[in-house]
Amino acid sequence: MGITTEASDPRHNGDIRADVTVCRYLLSRIFGTIKGMTSSTAASKSTASNSPAGSLDANHPLKDGRTSDSPLITAYRGGKPSRRPVWFMRQAGRSLPEYLKVREGVAMLDSCLRPELASEITLQPVRRHDVDAAIFFSDIVIPLKLAGVGVDIVPGVGPVLDKPVRTAEDVAALPALTWEALEPIREAVRLTVAELGSTPLIGFAGAPFTLAAYMVEGKPSRDHLGPRTMMHADPETWTALANWAADASGLFLQAQLEAGASAGQLFDSWAGSLGLADYIKYVAPASARALDHVRGLGAPLIHFGTGTSELLVAMRDVGVDVVGVDYRLPLDEANRRLGGTVPLQGNIDPALLSAPWDVLEAHVREVIEAGAAAPGHVLNLGHGVPPETDPTVLTRVVELIHSIPAK
Repeated sequence: MGITTEASDPRHNGDIRADVTVCRYLLSRIFGTIKGMTSSTAASKSTASNSPAGSLDANHPLKDGRTSDSPLITAYRGGKPSRRPVWFMRQAGRSLPEYLKVREGVAMLDSCLRPELASEITLQPVRRHDVDAAIFFSDIVIPLKLAGVGVDIVPGVGPVLDKPVRTAEDVAALPALTWEALEPIREAVRLTVAELGSTPLIGFAGAPFTLAAYMVEGKPSRDHLGPRTMMHADPETWTALANWAADASGLFLQAQLEAGASAGQLFDSWAGSLGLADYIKYVAPASARALDHVRGLGAPLIHFGTGTSELLVAMRDVGVDVVGVDYRLPLDEANRRLGGTVPLQGNIDPALLSAPWDVLEAHVREVIEAGAAAPGHVLNLGHGVPPETDPTVLTRVVELIHSIPAK
């Protein structure tokens, strides 16, 4: 049988094509998990075992009322917010002069692991733009760094590993990420939340495919042939690696949420290189496994990927509350494909941030109109803030969005 994302949610009117999609996903998740628990995945099991039983204490912002009724959390939960919520991916840094100043002379990964500095960078765009959420300043390879994997951010290149991970022996030799190693992350979150007040902090982690893709290639890649080949040529090794990455990302996200983040986003930078069948069989089970670390905490969970218009149903079905949509697909079409089942996040085209204001304003209004049919809508970019963006434009976009009454 064929599979498709062009289907309504089987929890509603029972489109048979969606039934096939979801059934195949569920079967693959079951069998993928069984395969993932073979002896070849000792590294992934030891990583998972370091995670304590998760819970949010009574002083957590979602528990004590600081953020539970905020516009962002209300929209994520499908309610009517007091104002239209907006935040921007990569809003912390890149285009901000204050970011460039505090980062001067500090390597990227070092800036992520100094709690006071990471907190300051996280807070900067909230102060400047009056956005409705802070996004935790970090990098998707920080879990690798904290686990003891040799990795660095090379300027002009991106994450580069000392040694790619390409064999079963390489995977078995991976060190476990421990709960104790994540203390700098928890401390940075605690410092940030103490300053944010009623503004929620969003935690984030790289999705297992994106993390594993960097590990196999050893550096950024345009087509990700290495991990895509491994899926088919050596599926057991791929599953072991994906599970290791899932547990590392899941633990990283858990540390942020338990320390005070009010929502969590799984970010799959490279999932758009996959077809739907490969995503369902080889990737969705690992993404679900990552989220298993945090799904019982009660914080809204968001799933976002770039170039993933054909994967949206499968990305929702790993078990999230909100689906992020990139700039390639109008939100009304995304909502149709998802059957109107979840709030959406997105999807202002970053390219238009440098367009004349009348063009940008018309586009923002179109995005708001397209998102109106969804159960909830949080404005965001359809990817990150380009480094050349004028910060005053972002502030003006926020003011425009807040001026339009929420419905």
